[in-house]
Amino acid sequence: MKNIKKSEVLTLKDLVSYQEGQVVSKTLAQNDAVSVTLFAFAEKEEISTHQSNGDAFVTCLDGVGKITIDDVDYSLHEGESIVMPAGHPHAVSGEENFKMLLVVIF
Repeated sequence: MKNIKKSEVLTLKDLVSYQEGQVVSKTLAQNDAVSVTLFAFAEKEEISTHQSNGDAFVTCLDGVGKITIDDVDYSLHEGESIVMPAGHPHAVSGEENFKMLLVVIF
């Protein structure tokens, strides 16, 4: 793991900050088996439609996000999670300011 303190209680949503007009990310771990990343989406900012080779598990840490999987929209609120299946087109955007934890399992 990197960019994160160890042996300390952390509040994940405090580890990444909103920046107007941007999507901010902080990678916590990345290797051939897993990727763990924090994101902060300013309102209406997005990651456009793409696909991943791994199942992508998203947990909302703050705000409200829109997750689109196979052209179906889902609203994700604080504490809620969804899996974006490997090989399926998906996109993510902030319906309002939105922070999320993304864990991709390859």
